[in-house]
Amino acid sequence: MASAEETETETENSNQKGEHETPTDLNGRRPLKLRRYDSLDIESAKVKGHHGHGLQQGASWAVILQLAFQCIGVVYGDIGTSPLYVYASTFPNGIKHKDDIIGVLSLIYYTLTLLPLVKYVFIVLRANDNGNGGTFALYSLLCRHAKIGLIPSQQAEDKDVSNYKLELPSSRLGWSSKVKSVLEGSQAAKFILLFFTMLATSLVIGDGILTPCISVLSAVGGVKAATPAMTEGRVVWISVAILVLLFSFQRFGTDKVGYSFAPILCLWFSIIAAIGLYNFISYDPTVVKALNPWEIVKYFRRNGKDAWVSLGGVVLCITGTEALFADLGHFAVKSIQISTCLVTYPALIMQYSGQASYLRHHPGDVGDAFFKAIPGPVYWPVFAVAILAAIIASQAMISGTFSILQQSLSLGCFPRVKVVHTSAKYEGQVYIPEVNFILMFACVCVTLGFRTTEKIGNAYGIAVVFAETITSSFMVLVMLIIWKKHILIVIGYIVIIMSVEFTYLSSVMYKFPHGGYLPIAFATVSITIMYIWNYVYRKKYYYEMDHKV
Repeated sequence: MASAEETETETENSNQKGEHETPTDLNGRRPLKLRRYDSLDIESAKVKGHHGHGLQQGASWAVILQLAFQCIGVVYGDIGTSPLYVYASTFPNGIKHKDDIIGVLSLIYYTLTLLPLVKYVFIVLRANDNGNGGTFALYSLLCRHAKIGLIPSQQAEDKDVSNYKLELPSSRLGWSSKVKSVLEGSQAAKFILLFFTMLATSLVIGDGILTPCISVLSAVGGVKAATPAMTEGRVVWISVAILVLLFSFQRFGTDKVGYSFAPILCLWFSIIAAIGLYNFISYDPTVVKALNPWEIVKYFRRNGKDAWVSLGGVVLCITGTEALFADLGHFAVKSIQISTCLVTYPALIMQYSGQASYLRHHPGDVGDAFFKAIPGPVYWPVFAVAILAAIIASQAMISGTFSILQQSLSLGCFPRVKVVHTSAKYEGQVYIPEVNFILMFACVCVTLGFRTTEKIGNAYGIAVVFAETITSSFMVLVMLIIWKKHILIVIGYIVIIMSVEFTYLSSVMYKFPHGGYLPIAFATVSITIMYIWNYVYRKKYYYEMDHKV
């Protein structure tokens, strides 16, 4: 910004001319965020042709497509590398019946369709808080539409005062008013909402610690399988070195990280789609009958409890899904929708279908299905890209952790830390040095402590599924209180989406004694820090309110 002397000179000149001139910085550029927006700005933003001050309202298609490319390198690394281990985790004791592959493929089809695609891409992303995503964004959104916050946060600008519309009595308004009045009248309900907001955030942070560990260990472990000279000790220390480099790279910001990683992930998705299509055609195209959901029923009939336990492996196909919402502040809704529908979802569906087709003829290779299914001439190039993609997979949850902690800071739920805005163009792209160091330290400790991916794999799904379940619960409140959807639509969401999530949650909790306690332990530490800080923050707020002059 300009110095005080330059500002005074500009003010004197503008007074002499009798007109206002916008101040500029030393490079002659106008500042982007100096105005205070009120209800008139909100009203004018609804005029056709007007572009709001946020990325969501005013982004051109060129910017959206640019962000769609960038987000491939940041958001989808985790879910994009899941084909490396899903079938192996689902069938740890081998495939007992040939048709079990069809049943599991059907589970993967409908899990990928219902949760990442339908729930997050087309429903949850619409519930963003001025372009920010994550559980704290949902909580903040609810607090502005209902008095459920433990500290008053309503502002006059939060409502379209001059565009007020009378809502006629209806069944939808009735349910909305009832739920709203119950939450506003219960102090216990307010505490419960804040607690689950902190819990979901803590679980995502815990996943942000586990994801880099298992991704890097699995990648370097692949090198161990290729050469006997790579011992377990070397694998661990090489993994630690890669983790330190990965977290050191975060200071360059999402913009540079996205441009650096996106080409590799684009190549990765192209490769897995092509290999999947090749295997699908070459081995058994009849696996397409997995589109029939009755195959899931037959799978459970054949295997009973074992089928329910295997859901803990199937759910790994959606690890990193919460990053679609948590990383929203770094990008835009349309950019994530475009990249998911045109790149990620088709590539994953094709890869899982190709692996299933291969396993129908080679069921004994289920423990290493991805690499066994690679055609011989392209094995080593694909192996190299797979290692890079597995390392990059860590980026999704790291960026998501930065975003949700930035939101928790604004709500007084996390200690004050330095937040670095790494982009002059996109407000939500942030980097938090202290948190980055803590995440790196925790990842190094987990890697040195566990040394293998077995126990980390048992814990891998718990944090994600638990966080997704809490997000769905908040979405029910958003549908009722803010969107005022018909009660039948809300019930349909609960039956179709939440019932699937609770089923997966029951399965992954079965692995709690075998390493599943790890994300819960991380969440306990995080939620303790958050709650104590928020408690003191609220005490300070009410003390100042009672003693103001």
